[in-house]
Amino acid sequence: MARAGSAAVSGAGTPVAGPTGRDLFAEGLLEFLRPAVLQLDSHVHAVRESQVELREQIDNLATELCRINEDQKVALDLDPYVKKLLNARRRVVLVNNILQNAQERLRRLNHSVAKETARRRAMLDSGVYPPGSPSK
Repeated sequence: MARAGSAAVSGAGTPVAGPTGRDLFAEGLLEFLRPAVLQLDSHVHAVRESQVELREQIDNLATELCRINEDQKVALDLDPYVKKLLNARRRVVLVNNILQNAQERLRRLNHSVAKETARRRAMLDSGVYPPGSPSK
């Protein structure tokens, strides 16, 4: 019986190209995680879109408050509220930047995983293994 991580041997004693247990585990794990990564990516994208909309609404509200403040005959001090809105906008932009960076890292990781998976599949299909590989 062949150990996991070693190449199978034919009846003539020659190695038969086949995936190792480690390769199968890695590929299975990647396929298991791929839907979660894609779902997370779509949720991050939706949050980023909603934050852009929120930022636009804050900008509109701040502009409107400034206009109202200028048009009022009675002095209303709306400056603290405008400052609070601008502070909230700054925080929304900060969170959006953090999400954008996380999404970019996730995209690069997904690309690297797909590239490595394709490379391993090509190696398995061709029967060519890198030096030091346990599949020799």
